[in-house]
Amino acid sequence: MATSAIGPGFITQTAVFTQALGAAFAFGILASIVIDFVVQANIWRIVTVSGKRAAELANAAIPCSGYVLAALVVFGGLVFNIGNIAGAALGLNALLGLDPKVGGALSALLAIAIFLVRRAGMLMDRALVGLGLLMIVLTAVVAVLADPPVGEALRQTVLPDTVDFAMITTIVGGTVGGYITYAGAHKLLDAGVSGPEHVREVTRSAFFGIGVTGVMRFVLFLAFLGVVASGVTLDVAGNPAGDAFAAAAGELGMRLFGLVLWAAGISSVIGAAFTSVSFTSVFSARIEGRVRNWTTVGFIAVGTVSYLALGTAPAALLVFAGGFNGLILPIGFTVFMYVAWFRRDLLNGYRVPLWLRVAGVLVTVMSWYMGAVSFTAIFDFLAA
Repeated sequence: MATSAIGPGFITQTAVFTQALGAAFAFGILASIVIDFVVQANIWRIVTVSGKRAAELANAAIPCSGYVLAALVVFGGLVFNIGNIAGAALGLNALLGLDPKVGGALSALLAIAIFLVRRAGMLMDRALVGLGLLMIVLTAVVAVLADPPVGEALRQTVLPDTVDFAMITTIVGGTVGGYITYAGAHKLLDAGVSGPEHVREVTRSAFFGIGVTGVMRFVLFLAFLGVVASGVTLDVAGNPAGDAFAAAAGELGMRLFGLVLWAAGISSVIGAAFTSVSFTSVFSARIEGRVRNWTTVGFIAVGTVSYLALGTAPAALLVFAGGFNGLILPIGFTVFMYVAWFRRDLLNGYRVPLWLRVAGVLVTVMSWYMGAVSFTAIFDFLAA
């Protein structure tokens, strides 16, 4: 979940929206963290306590709703994966100067190879830990070098001059929408963590992941804010995040940024494909084992062909992908709020704390409202 939540979409979206709103986007960052906290704390508890995957639990609660949820998550995951491939392409463009189309195709082929060869996947996982730490350190260094107006950012975190619901919906979708909502919970189920007796462990894991991503969001925002506040204009149609790192840390910063963004893109391609395809088993019990492996390969291949055929700028795809998954978020979350309030029988007798259920209802209403008022604007991102 944490890897997906700080992937290429999140990085690019933050750069684009900081360019557009400046310090006022601090409110959007705070809103995304609060919504993330409420959604993940509820979903992780509900899914792991029930012992059922999200689509299966939804079907048990409201007949056929699991099929709808699975279809939305798979389609949203495909849109997100097109964006992830675009992110990997941006990374190779910043690192090596490769054409984005070539970089995207090569990255997708490598992702497929990593997925099929388990030993290579293990090595890549270990490498990504190091690259993830590098991303955090580099971002913190860039934030210091950029010298952002911290006081103004803190003020507008709670008293923003401008509130843009389309941008908030998009950043929420890029960090907790679509498949990301269920990635951590499904991973815990695969590890055998299920039942009410594991609630404390599940809660601790969720809060740790949310805390890491929350800190990273603010640090990255401050890095971009410092660059924008200095008068630099980011190329939102090209590689805005790369522009910001280059402005603050020079050529070396640009190259290292490209390496980290590419690694984030590769890991997100694999994560999105794996989690999205895990939902397809609700349609047929045969989609397991070897069939599931090849279905995942096909999922990545479809995303790659779509990226190459669309002709849309990578940055625009990354922003749209987050927005689209932000529109999906309230649909699935509504079902699980119904389970939390009225279907304790599906939770093995466990009762979700009242404060968390109330917070969940508020976030549900808020996410429906934000989706409704920003629907048109989100699709306009594709034309940007």
